[in-house]
Amino acid sequence: MSLGPSSATYLASAIRNHSPEHESFQKFYECWLTEQNNHLHDLTSAANSTPDEPTLCSLIDRVVNHYEDYYKAKAMWSKHDVLAMLTPSWRSSLEEAFLWIGGWRPSMAFHLLYSKSGLQLEAAAGSLGGWLKGMTMARDLASLSPGQLSRLDVSQMKTIKEEKDITEKMAKKQEKLAGPDMVELSHVVTELMMSQDEPDQTEPNRVESVLAPKEKGLEEVLQRADDLRLRTLKGVIEVLTPDQAVHFLIAAAELHLRLHEWGRKRDADHSHH
Repeated sequence: MSLGPSSATYLASAIRNHSPEHESFQKFYECWLTEQNNHLHDLTSAANSTPDEPTLCSLIDRVVNHYEDYYKAKAMWSKHDVLAMLTPSWRSSLEEAFLWIGGWRPSMAFHLLYSKSGLQLEAAAGSLGGWLKGMTMARDLASLSPGQLSRLDVSQMKTIKEEKDITEKMAKKQEKLAGPDMVELSHVVTELMMSQDEPDQTEPNRVESVLAPKEKGLEEVLQRADDLRLRTLKGVIEVLTPDQAVHFLIAAAELHLRLHEWGRKRDADHSHH
């Protein structure tokens, strides 16, 4: 069976060409999702067996590097079309409804962790002799220690604070859309359209000169948001043992892939009605 291009292939091609296109990022993302699904199988296999710690750490590093590649690609494509990165057409309507500045809300990582931990703790307690096993032998997220929970709580508070700061930055960028330059330009262009038959040849340049700095501002906010997303993911993993990190990464991949799948199906169903 022949293998198709990898996400790294599309990323390398875009770097060489110095002009990544909207379509090429979509192809990159589709490859990236396929690779994430492959990683999910590897993570699940590791969780169901007893590999040694170096093997687990190598797998975790590979998965984290895959996330790093995604944000590296996103940063590069954002320089050429930040609007596409903020309103990605390759995501479903369901996913888009829950986006925070072009991606997942960083504080969701903690909610995901605690949800999975609670479910695994319940499963351990519900099985025969499971409570004792859950407290003493569990290798999954049911075995989070008081020290780990304390570190996660501190990290969560810091993440929420940064989220709020970035949200406020985005609000200020959005408010600039109704700034004097935009209001004046929209008025001038409207008057020109009403007073002459021939379009003003300088209009596109004037519009671009006003919009360009605003798009640059959006790019800066998106970069901060993506940086926080990646740092949060890594920060959570650093607190966990390798076994626990595998279970966290499984939960993250499952939620991401299934949400994308459900959203695409809903969009397809709605388009047929």
